[in-house]
Amino acid sequence: MSKSPKPTWTRYKVLAWLGGAATIAYICRNSIGVVEKEIRADLGLDAFQMGLVMGAFQISYALLQIPTGHFTDRHGARKSLPVFSVIWSLATAAMAAVSSLWLLLAARLANGVGQAGLFPGSTNTFAKWIPERERALVNGSLASFMTLGTIIGTGAGGYLASRWGWQWMFAIFSLPGMLWAAGFWWWFRDRPLDHPSVNNAEAKLIGDNTLATGMADDGEQRNWLDVLRSPATRWICGQQFFRAAGQMFFMTWFPTFLRERYEMDIVEAGLSTMITQIPLLAGSLIGGGIVDAIFRRTGSRTVSRKGVSIVSMLVCTALVAGAYFVEDARLAITLIGIGAFFIGTAGPAGYTIAIDMGGRHVATLFSTMNMFGNLGALAFPIVVGAIINETANWNHVLFLFGALYLASAFCWWRLNPDGTVFDQIKPKNNAEAR
Repeated sequence: MSKSPKPTWTRYKVLAWLGGAATIAYICRNSIGVVEKEIRADLGLDAFQMGLVMGAFQISYALLQIPTGHFTDRHGARKSLPVFSVIWSLATAAMAAVSSLWLLLAARLANGVGQAGLFPGSTNTFAKWIPERERALVNGSLASFMTLGTIIGTGAGGYLASRWGWQWMFAIFSLPGMLWAAGFWWWFRDRPLDHPSVNNAEAKLIGDNTLATGMADDGEQRNWLDVLRSPATRWICGQQFFRAAGQMFFMTWFPTFLRERYEMDIVEAGLSTMITQIPLLAGSLIGGGIVDAIFRRTGSRTVSRKGVSIVSMLVCTALVAGAYFVEDARLAITLIGIGAFFIGTAGPAGYTIAIDMGGRHVATLFSTMNMFGNLGALAFPIVVGAIINETANWNHVLFLFGALYLASAFCWWRLNPDGTVFDQIKPKNNAEAR
């Protein structure tokens, strides 16, 4: 271990590795949106069945959040994350060979299994590796890597599918995750002190953060239902449910929305979807910096986490409402794209509040929050498929899209972000206590 007086930057290399995994995962997860119309036609599916396919990922992804989080806690990120990456890569490769609805559903479910543990494991790793003053920016950076994956998946996916078909698109996108798994296992260490690139100054910086923020594991066990007893947990989960449900629009039905409402071709719809994701990426990075800057200036989670999120969600709602009344495709995409920027600015606060309020149980709280977020992401594409199947009216979908962000703002307004979620659990009445 180097004795240089300045901290090394190994923690940011950890961010780069985990960001790479997020990008690859989101390519594999979201590229289906740009080719869903071709898959639907080739396999003879209707819109409701395709909604089930898009939602299938969220079933396994949501239900396995907590089990995969515990798996990572037990075996460490170095062993578990490469396993998860191999699983979702194989599932993506399987998408290239499907020939029926049931095989397509099975491949999407398997993809959800592989990706379920990625973000609980990443957040828990950040709690061990990242100082509090850098936390929101790092979480914003991770969110931007997710958005980058959506940009590549939709933009490059549209191009690959138009050249060689959707089967080859999935086959090509399955390869990077295999390479990442091998590289991450070789380079990463679960404990900063075990990594040869971490010097004494960086180890002290990380170690001081662990002690100061209560992240050191004291072996205390919390029942999952105990976590849900906290009002704070319920509001944290609520904001994530509605925000993730709304964001799922971009990852599933948005290219089809553009193709059917504005009569775009597959390449134009893919590129337009990619364009709306660029502000989302920028918002994630800028939002993380804003949240950290406000927190450093005020020391207030209410102002930095809660305030930024409420304002962002309300502005997004207003912009989507504007797009509801617009018939011009470019103007609608512009309004929704600006709204996506504000979706991005709220993202880092959502992830950061789980670290802030998780105490010694960050993985448990984050897994619970992410599970509810993915239940929302599961419901939205299915509901949209049902709406389009019954009404063929995309205005109804836009109305729902905006309402979700208004509901997320309400949950943030109700949240008390001080202390940990466990501090807000009301003691049970115990008649036998004396």
